[in-house]
Amino acid sequence: MKLNWSDVTPRVDYLDRRAFMVAGMAAGMAGLAPPAMALTGRPSALSTDEKPNTIAEITNYNNFYEFGTGKEDPARNAGSLTTDPWSVEIGGMVERPGSYSVADLAPENALEERIYRLRCVEAWSMVIPWIGVPLAAVLNKIGVQPGAKFVAFETLMRPEEMPGQQRAILDWPYREGLRIDEAMHPLTILATGLYSDPLPNQNGAPIRLVVPWKYGFKSIKSVVRITLTDQQPSCTWQDMQPQEYGFYANVNPQVDHPRWSQATERRVGSGLFAGRQDTLPFNGYADQVASLYQGMDLAKNY
Repeated sequence: MKLNWSDVTPRVDYLDRRAFMVAGMAAGMAGLAPPAMALTGRPSALSTDEKPNTIAEITNYNNFYEFGTGKEDPARNAGSLTTDPWSVEIGGMVERPGSYSVADLAPENALEERIYRLRCVEAWSMVIPWIGVPLAAVLNKIGVQPGAKFVAFETLMRPEEMPGQQRAILDWPYREGLRIDEAMHPLTILATGLYSDPLPNQNGAPIRLVVPWKYGFKSIKSVVRITLTDQQPSCTWQDMQPQEYGFYANVNPQVDHPRWSQATERRVGSGLFAGRQDTLPFNGYADQVASLYQGMDLAKNY
């Protein structure tokens, strides 16, 4: 049975979440969104029935190098990011190129709730209740030309608001890409919300990619450009360290990172004595996506 987040999150956790947000706003904590109308997404059969992490865990432990390299840096530094107004430039091999607002891409009446596992390449994991729309629905509305084979994504470049970009930590702006069949897969979404609230800045506001069977770095945040192309796009981590970060980045417990094992993972928030859990092929989504890679050597196409 597939559940939505309110079914699997104990009420006390939900009330703690609200209390945390109110207290955070009162204290001026960076990156938490101001009070806003709740987002409502239709429950999806594609959601996991695993218990989601709390809002505090999700918003205070993550990677977003544009705001710093520490896990708490995004929450500490993201409050300066301006997310309204926002537009996403969509171009390349599409029928209707142009500049689109978040509401254009993810209208309220199209939102779905997707409770997904997240597996970081650093061997930690979470369960996150996203609110968003299938990327395929967006691309179908834009009109994909027949020759398009890949989708390229680019993050905002604004060093005056994103202090991490003031240093050459990465080759800015951050870039990622998917093969067209990966982009069109029903699991792939553009997320605009977390639990029932708009995305916090530190989690990729106002719109980000979520591809749950791939390592987290593929799910690019704060997207400002989407380009359809017939060439494999440039990807930031792959370009910087190709021996460690491949284009596909599918979760694969049998292919280790050169500096650590990928066979197990630590679930954030599971407690000091919970131990590690086995990592599942394709992060547990093999039944849905393994056919995309039939005949490929996933040790070479990592």
